Amino acid sequence: MHQARPKNREALVRASFKDRPIEPFTLQVPDSVLTDLKDRLARTRFPANEPKAEPWRYGTKLAYMREVVDHWLNRYDWRKWEARINAFSHYTTPIAGKKVHFIVERGSGDNPLPLLITHGWPGSFVEFLMIIERLAHPERFGGDVRDAFTVVAPSLPGYGFSDPPDAPIGPRAIAPLWSTLMTDVLGCERYVAQGGDWGSIVTSWLALDHPKSLAAIHLNMLGLRPPLGGDAPPLSAEEKAWLDKVQAIRPGISAYQQIQGTKPQTLAYGLTDSPAGLAAWILEKFHGWTNPGEDAPPPFDIDQLLTNIMLYWVGGINAANWIYVSIVEGTSGGLKANEFVQVPTGVLLFPNDLFPPAPESWMKRSYNLVRRNVSARGGHFPAMENGEMLVDDMRAFFRSYR
Repeated sequence: MHQARPKNREALVRASFKDRPIEPFTLQVPDSVLTDLKDRLARTRFPANEPKAEPWRYGTKLAYMREVVDHWLNRYDWRKWEARINAFSHYTTPIAGKKVHFIVERGSGDNPLPLLITHGWPGSFVEFLMIIERLAHPERFGGDVRDAFTVVAPSLPGYGFSDPPDAPIGPRAIAPLWSTLMTDVLGCERYVAQGGDWGSIVTSWLALDHPKSLAAIHLNMLGLRPPLGGDAPPLSAEEKAWLDKVQAIRPGISAYQQIQGTKPQTLAYGLTDSPAGLAAWILEKFHGWTNPGEDAPPPFDIDQLLTNIMLYWVGGINAANWIYVSIVEGTSGGLKANEFVQVPTGVLLFPNDLFPPAPESWMKRSYNLVRRNVSARGGHFPAMENGEMLVDDMRAFFRSYR
């Protein structure tokens, strides 16, 4: 049920960003970059072999990579996708001395609710291209205009067209940048936030450390870990069983975290020099975190996958990998004994994500959890795989916080 909205809420309704340090941004990749890319793709040196049993178990399937490189070289149209990206309003603004890139899509109606939506790795704002319009203009898709959001979709530091930090920073250090963007730069007195992957952790730290203007958060991946031991309640049988599953899965999927969190610079030379190598590194995750164990390609449009990869090719992947240093250093997502997210939290979890959906009791150790749904299908990239479902869940949850 819709509630009456505040009449005077400042919700990105200004005709312009007058007196704000905001610059319009248009994406235009030079022809020379595209020519160089095609030259490199044409000269791809594929591995001579791969293990015969269990395709994808040891990494991206060779036959699939041949198809991807062929499509990228001969059929993919970057200029088409560039125009599609530029159909949204892009901006940059300096925060803490670094340029932050973000999309703003002003919502329909008199007072759309500002929504900050944050991507993760190996994603980007490209994940949201299919849902931004649904979120901002529900009436175009048979929905209620009163559910409209003004969508703000930033690029994490070092991703896409946001400047890299001078040294690796973790999600907790990104949260105050997002708070500055929403409140000081864009002037939001009240907003909500959503995130998946690293976006879920950044959003969670935002709620913990900067809750003043943040009305509610929605996550599609488990964010912060609760403290255990001491005065914490003992684990339930359900929680123990879930943790056992997580620990059994972790060794087989965490190698990328270790290399990106310890020697990202070494990895960067290969991923920066070889587009095929970059694609293989990224596409293995789009497969493994959606189709675990299946001998099938990732269940996404190949052109959208390549557009996401193009952002890492054009903008560079090196600094984007630095966020994993926080995992190795133990500063990414663990709460202390006196820390708890009081901001109302809703979650939509998916069965084919990195880990099985966490029990409700586990999440309530860290969050003021007021809504938890588990989908019967889907994985780690719901904005691309189950966009309509994700949007519907966000609308339903945030309706009470307008």
